[in-house]
Amino acid sequence: MGVLGLGVAAVTTSCGSKVEGKETNAAPEAPKEVTVTIDLKDIPDDKFGELVKYGRELMMNTAKYIGPKGSAGQFTGNLMSCTNCHQDGGTKPFSFNLLASHDNYPQYRAREGKVLTLAERVNNCVTRPHNGKPLPLDSKEMVAYLAYLKWINSFAPEDKAIKGQHNRKLDLPDVAANPQHGAELFVQHCERCHGKDGAGQLNPEGTAYTYPPLWGKESYQPGSSMHRVVKQAEWLKNNMPYDKTDKGTFLSDADALDIAAFVNNDELHQRPNPKSFDYPHINEKAIDYDMGPFADTFNATQHKYGPFKPIISYWKEKGWKYSL
Repeated sequence: MGVLGLGVAAVTTSCGSKVEGKETNAAPEAPKEVTVTIDLKDIPDDKFGELVKYGRELMMNTAKYIGPKGSAGQFTGNLMSCTNCHQDGGTKPFSFNLLASHDNYPQYRAREGKVLTLAERVNNCVTRPHNGKPLPLDSKEMVAYLAYLKWINSFAPEDKAIKGQHNRKLDLPDVAANPQHGAELFVQHCERCHGKDGAGQLNPEGTAYTYPPLWGKESYQPGSSMHRVVKQAEWLKNNMPYDKTDKGTFLSDADALDIAAFVNNDELHQRPNPKSFDYPHINEKAIDYDMGPFADTFNATQHKYGPFKPIISYWKEKGWKYSL
């Protein structure tokens, strides 16, 4: 699993409304959520469409093309594919959905402390979750990624919120996430696909992961979004176990946090070493990012596992904007 989280939907709101000619202070109506359905048969039959199709292939079969033995060059450092986290090529609701990403870049990114283009954001994932090296910005592969993201973005409605574009926020408990309980839940829900050792399962050809590794040298780096317990738990809540969520059975918020805490327990599980850690401005760090220094008084363990409510309260009291 690796993570991007590209894009934030633009929603127009009103500060007030009129009733019989009078201004009121009534809260604006929430934007209507719509479910967006994409039909791949609608990809245009032209040169742009060829790149869109290639971009989709790169999303679905990343290692085949740009992996350690990729036919188009060796850029990603493992055999994971983008769709391991951005399911259905970034079009599945609540699965780090990418439908509006093309509209929302360039944008400021606190993790890098600067404004990134969409191409730079793609490379952020190539280098972090995929433990690789950046694609050339003018390469066919980068242009194909951008063409695909532009095409799926064309289905995003302008004045409505896309259902499942963002993670569903968790009801954070008053206690810390419990990696020990998470280990028990891992055996129950995760081990059958990702393995007892968390190493995942390769396809029969050994060229890509059907079920990605959750730790180890072939998995995502520290500093990746999936290495944050709350961020991963939000994803797990809506997408795992894959054979139960499609039947309407979901993990509880607390169980999702506990599994994420176990998977991301660095005392148990090694990962590829990152070249650097991010968030150059400490007052912009996500509060579940566990690498110090910190702007507040809480230690690394609490930033990693919680409880998160006291951290949130502290930031609110200071008048600081926090992120999760």
